[in-house]
Amino acid sequence: MDAVTVLLAFEAGINYFFFYNLESENFLGGLKSLLVTKREQVLVATGSENRDIQSLRLYLDSVRHCLNIDRVDVFFIEYVSPVDDMAQIQVLLDELRSWKDSGLVRYMGVTTHNRAIALEMIERHQCDVLMHRYNMAHRKAENDVLPSAFEAGVPVVAFTCTRWETLLKGHPHWEDKPPLAADCYRYALSNSAVHLALTAPKTRQQLQENLSVLHSPQLSKQEVAHWQEYGNLIYGHGQDAFDTQWV
Repeated sequence: MDAVTVLLAFEAGINYFFFYNLESENFLGGLKSLLVTKREQVLVATGSENRDIQSLRLYLDSVRHCLNIDRVDVFFIEYVSPVDDMAQIQVLLDELRSWKDSGLVRYMGVTTHNRAIALEMIERHQCDVLMHRYNMAHRKAENDVLPSAFEAGVPVVAFTCTRWETLLKGHPHWEDKPPLAADCYRYALSNSAVHLALTAPKTRQQLQENLSVLHSPQLSKQEVAHWQEYGNLIYGHGQDAFDTQWV
């Protein structure tokens, strides 16, 4: 994507920009330019899966320097999983809380594929924002994580909404057309606990197609049921992709 794409997204109504690292020079260049005049209208979100506090501090400083900002709006401890030492994760969360208290970050977040961990983070008030896997195929979060987040007032950022694009490819037992990427985002956003659905278009055309979600009505109950039936086929028995091992 070229740098101008960030401005196009902003002008269309996108005000939340997330990046995993500082390698996407075009994206970051466009974001930095936007922040010069629109800082108070833009949420800058990033994070790290590094478990070393010093490395986290260095990354935070690098982001602030790169974008010429004093504060990062959302900083995530990323991909918290059952293999993590939860005592170590707690130390990292305490570090984020100190950043929040000192004004270096606005909100502290956690990303996870694991529902039990997501529930623990919500119930223990360990994060301001939860980024969690949620799509037509992976819907078990609807039973526990999403209702709990909604009740606790913790906004959920849905990611992997197209299930790494596998939802867009159709299924031999599905006679109707497969969903467009926009349908996948609309599905994720149809849940009241989900405040944001991450999208990562590769081209301006894909961006324009995805932006159509902003002007589309909420899915009807019939449409939701339709795409749930499709998602069941794509998920299968949960043995065809790494992500299905995360319960």
